[in-house]
Amino acid sequence: MNQQTRLQIRHSTCPHDCPSACALDVEVLDRTTIGRVRGSKKQTYTAGVVCAKVARYAERIHHPERLTHPMRRTGPKGSGQFERITWDEALDEIARRFDAVEREFGPESVWPYYYAGTMGLVMRDGINRLTHVKKYSRFYSTICANIARIGFAIGTGKIAGVDPREMGVSDLVVIWGTNPVNTQVNVMTHAARARKERGAKIAAVDIYDNETMKQADIRIILRPGTDGAFACGVMHVLFRDGYADRDYMDRYTDCPAELEAHLKTRTPEWASAICGVPLKEIEAFARAVGETKRTFIRLGYGFTRSRNGATQMHAASCISAVTGAWQYEGGGAFFNNAALWGFDEAIIEGHDEIDKSVRILDQSKIGRILTGDSEALCGGGPVKAMLIQNTNPMTVAPEQALVRQGFAREDLFVAVHEQFMTETAQMADIVLPATMFMEHDDVYYGGGHQHISVGPKLIDPPGECRSNHEVLQGLARRLHAVHPGFEMTPRELIDATLKRSGHGDIAGLEADIWRDLQPDFRTSHYLDGFAHKDGKFHFKADWANPPFGRPMGDIASMPSLPDHWAVIEDVDQRHPFRLATSPSRSFLNTTFNETPSSQAREGAPSVMVHPLDAAALDIADGDAVTLGNDRGETSLTARLFEGVRRGVLIAESVHPNRSHIGGRGINMLTGAETVAPIGGAAFHDNKVWLRKAVTA
Repeated sequence: MNQQTRLQIRHSTCPHDCPSACALDVEVLDRTTIGRVRGSKKQTYTAGVVCAKVARYAERIHHPERLTHPMRRTGPKGSGQFERITWDEALDEIARRFDAVEREFGPESVWPYYYAGTMGLVMRDGINRLTHVKKYSRFYSTICANIARIGFAIGTGKIAGVDPREMGVSDLVVIWGTNPVNTQVNVMTHAARARKERGAKIAAVDIYDNETMKQADIRIILRPGTDGAFACGVMHVLFRDGYADRDYMDRYTDCPAELEAHLKTRTPEWASAICGVPLKEIEAFARAVGETKRTFIRLGYGFTRSRNGATQMHAASCISAVTGAWQYEGGGAFFNNAALWGFDEAIIEGHDEIDKSVRILDQSKIGRILTGDSEALCGGGPVKAMLIQNTNPMTVAPEQALVRQGFAREDLFVAVHEQFMTETAQMADIVLPATMFMEHDDVYYGGGHQHISVGPKLIDPPGECRSNHEVLQGLARRLHAVHPGFEMTPRELIDATLKRSGHGDIAGLEADIWRDLQPDFRTSHYLDGFAHKDGKFHFKADWANPPFGRPMGDIASMPSLPDHWAVIEDVDQRHPFRLATSPSRSFLNTTFNETPSSQAREGAPSVMVHPLDAAALDIADGDAVTLGNDRGETSLTARLFEGVRRGVLIAESVHPNRSHIGGRGINMLTGAETVAPIGGAAFHDNKVWLRKAVTA
């Protein structure tokens, strides 16, 4: 008789690049196997809910195509021809090649490159320790959050807002510039609770009729890059019709009279002409916000991935200050809680070894950097060697034509530490097999909520997989990179980091499971003043002096008061369409591209086209079409869709390049131009042409 499997329920935290950082209950079947994954009811933000792709995580962690042993390239770059080698052979070769290019070109010729494939501090950020000790080119992360973060903090003074669980006690939840049904399912948990228990309304502000919009009572569909105009039109009505809380503004904001005077010309008619939202919808939305004291504005990342994204975030965040909604439970605004974590990552990242004279290279400009652009290289020499962890730039980085050209260089040595044979791994000289989050220890925070947690190792990894930390330790020994962090285990690094950060020790955090760092009501609602020195919410943004980040871009032309900043890549005669590359439900960037259930749900790459636009071009539903601009072209399938404004195209998800007709992915079309005031990538801000694909 077969012995029945003894099932354990263990706690963990989802590590993927999503603000929800869901609390998980994981079925552990034995030392190497998991079963179902559920959202934990013990953590009040996750509240027992988790997205479908993570619920099916066993499909990913036990996938037959996981990388399980080191490999060396034997054929041309990108050919997929590799041979199995040992870990010693792999690490020895990486160290030898790094040392060789350092001797010939200097340490800045090596560029360790990473991002948020895991959001665990040890496994994500430890690569910076190697960078700093060895004086390799430093890394400036710009591909995701910079634009949104500075846009929010320029008003409040810091990145923190109302307790996100207060959505559940709101009377109007405004979901702005994000599609949480696809990307942050827990937002909908709390919004739905408010609707069920209080009769609250849900409003959605976005650029197409997405899954979140379908659940909303109030639906605002605007043109990409015009949220600032819409927000100004709304605030004009709030002042005009007596909904502005003047007593609140006099006490808590910097220049309400100046804002009101400025908005007199930003009428709903003016806004409608720019954003495409009918006049009556702007007026109705403003009335709903003005008449509902408990209005919770949940701001997302999507509408900030534009050349004017920071000003758009700032304009939208100003609405809660005009109405005084911050005063009420269930009222105010929330974007992210980064200011709450307070992690001191000095040991993880090796801050004591930072040399500020070493150049910092912009993550988003990887294509320009690898093809020798002098400005992108900060006037220095070429990058000759890379170690890549937690990211897939051959698919996700903008300006893919340049990225492809750069990775194809025969004089560029690349080592990729990965879980699957991604398109970046296919271009590598050495490929190393990586653990997944249930196979190592790490510490996590919740961007979309207020909890921190230890994610413990639950099972052993398959084959010869090693964690990011183990790889860095092995390379450090061979490269003679000396730092205490390389001698510590992940648990020791977590413990030391928690103690330095004032969060106790690892044992205490594990006992809490998920620790709630949310401040008290007065602090969360800024009732004792906002985080600027003057204690005010700033309607007037000082973009030239951002509270964090590296100032860059055309800061001088940024409007200080909320406005439509007309720097988006707008349509012209050659490029009559605006394209946004919005996230899908079953992929997360390129994570989950390999799981069969996600592939089945997403299908082949497609682009949403308004039927009238399609008819004008003789395009039928299901036709192969090509999109293009000066950066490149991509071909995919047309999907006729009335839920967009005329002239707007939506391509959901980052599918592998190889999934596109002709093998060129959607990021052939996206740009890497610097976004003011602290950099960023404008993924949803592209002008393109559209035509039927030429088929053989």
